[in-house]
Amino acid sequence: MFEYIRTHKRIMQGVLLVIIFPSFALFGVDSFLRSRDANTSVATVAGQAVSQQEFDQALRNQLDRLKQAYGPDFDAQMLNTPEARKGILDDLIARKALIVEAAKTKLTVTDQALQANILETPGLKKPDNSFDTERYKSLLAMQNMTPAMYESSLRQDLVLQQLIGSIQNTAISPKTVAERIASISEQERDVQLLNFKAKDFASEVKVSEQMMRAYYDKNPKQFEIPEIVNAEYVVLSNDALAAQIVVSDAEVAGHYEQNKTNYTTDELRRASHILLNLKKDAPESEARAVKAKAEALLAQVRKDPTQFAKLAKENSQDPGSAERGGDLDFFARGSMEKNFDEAAFKLKEGEISSLVQTAYGIHIIQLTSIKPKAVKPLEEVKAQLVADIKKQKASKAYAEAAEVFTNTVYEQSDSLQAVADKLKLKIEKVSNLNRQPIPGMPATMIANNTKFLTAIFSEDALKKKNNIEAIEIAPNTLLSGRVVEYKPASKRPFDEVKAVIQARVTETEALALAKKTGEAKLQALKTADNAAGFSEVKTVSRLKKADFSNESLLAIVKADVQKLPAFVGIDVPGIGYEIYRISKVASGTPDSARRASEAQQLENATAQQDVYSYIEALKKKAKVEINSAALNRKAGTNAP
Repeated sequence: MFEYIRTHKRIMQGVLLVIIFPSFALFGVDSFLRSRDANTSVATVAGQAVSQQEFDQALRNQLDRLKQAYGPDFDAQMLNTPEARKGILDDLIARKALIVEAAKTKLTVTDQALQANILETPGLKKPDNSFDTERYKSLLAMQNMTPAMYESSLRQDLVLQQLIGSIQNTAISPKTVAERIASISEQERDVQLLNFKAKDFASEVKVSEQMMRAYYDKNPKQFEIPEIVNAEYVVLSNDALAAQIVVSDAEVAGHYEQNKTNYTTDELRRASHILLNLKKDAPESEARAVKAKAEALLAQVRKDPTQFAKLAKENSQDPGSAERGGDLDFFARGSMEKNFDEAAFKLKEGEISSLVQTAYGIHIIQLTSIKPKAVKPLEEVKAQLVADIKKQKASKAYAEAAEVFTNTVYEQSDSLQAVADKLKLKIEKVSNLNRQPIPGMPATMIANNTKFLTAIFSEDALKKKNNIEAIEIAPNTLLSGRVVEYKPASKRPFDEVKAVIQARVTETEALALAKKTGEAKLQALKTADNAAGFSEVKTVSRLKKADFSNESLLAIVKADVQKLPAFVGIDVPGIGYEIYRISKVASGTPDSARRASEAQQLENATAQQDVYSYIEALKKKAKVEINSAALNRKAGTNAP
């Protein structure tokens, strides 16, 4: 199904990359529109430069995403291949071409639309559903951005979405194509199977010494014993230094007094509320009506406070709390809207407030519980205090220890004992190391750390058995090691693997016999039909594969069925040869829901293709020029 999409995967991937390419917020709008000297540009698009800084930043952004996906040990040099660098530049060029076109068409985004988009940003709502401005600014600051920078970039992104959307929304997918695809998917075929299994031909195979020798010589990798290293190593880390530090009770007590606020919990209050929505600019008649209803509810809950939850469920217009009887759970001072916060922290437990006006409307608040401010006793936090003090001291001592560690493993390169004695570190041993990390095992394991493996298998380490230089395998973590024993790669003796070879040669020859017999039978069947030996009939389609493999099903549905019965044979690696007899072809049962879904997928694919073609046309129109020297320059200090 969707043969076009299958055969144009590269195009589809390119389209998706352009459509969903992450916002280049860190660049700022000006960096896209600012002309630069040609010698510092990686490319120019319609006279606008793609600067080296922009390109390096895009590399760093991609590296960050890949590290998040694959972990901190992702090799940054993988982004320094010509293909990877060209792919990132293509995305930048596509975006630049879209920006130029958007400027020409004078597309804009209103302040109201921009604000609405920001207000809907996930994770930026307070418990009372108001926008958390401080968190918004804080998150931007972490990315070295101001609100103005981000909002300019977001406005640009929304403009590009408009431009791309105008192309996507005009895509048309022919109904006849969707119907044809659906009918192909639904078509059913009655099939029988005739097997020629290699194991049934094994007894006919005669394996000679010469055949086994030839197999042994032709497939040396199958009998190779990989090189291995047995090594020893020492690790310097904050944890190793912290373990050596002794902390007195006096230090603990002093630290506790100095940092008492860290072990103090602020007063928390729990309240329920009834909210009646009322906008600031509501007509006076509406405001009077809402206030009258609020006063009536206030009178009811004051008369019988036990009815508060029931009345909140029935009347409150806060969807987040109404179902819970208006309960807002515990909150600290300052976490609610100002008027609400002041009213809640004036109440005594069980009290009900007067009407409280906020930007959301009119509230009636009932204070249900108070957790007073509390200080954790010293004994309760002593263990944590000791750990914190050790961590602080270790952190201060690390820089000096790191210098000693680095110098000692270099100066006394024939042994790790000297550095272990100086810094009171333990020498560890590790056996059977391979050059490549073990798939599926965590990179945090020393034996699976790529930096360590690269260093320990270096020529100097293997031949001279010197200490490897101190390498940082994690923040504030240095390691050095040395080879204790090296066993080079070797080949298992022929006699040792003779039985294995005989089995493999037998299997290979049996597979060949099975295929030869099967192909001869297939030719005979195409001349004269004979159903003898075939399995019972099974009905299959692209949607119902029964118990056939994907390869078998593909062969069945692609077989020419103009003349029935039709026959098709396939070679099954490691198993043998199979012949399928197709005796009947039917149209199958239409599924309207699936057909509608497939038609939508086809329409989406058409839209994506249209967007891709549009962007390619814009790039051609923009007369793109690429500075190959700048593009292929290996990343420097500002890039991965």
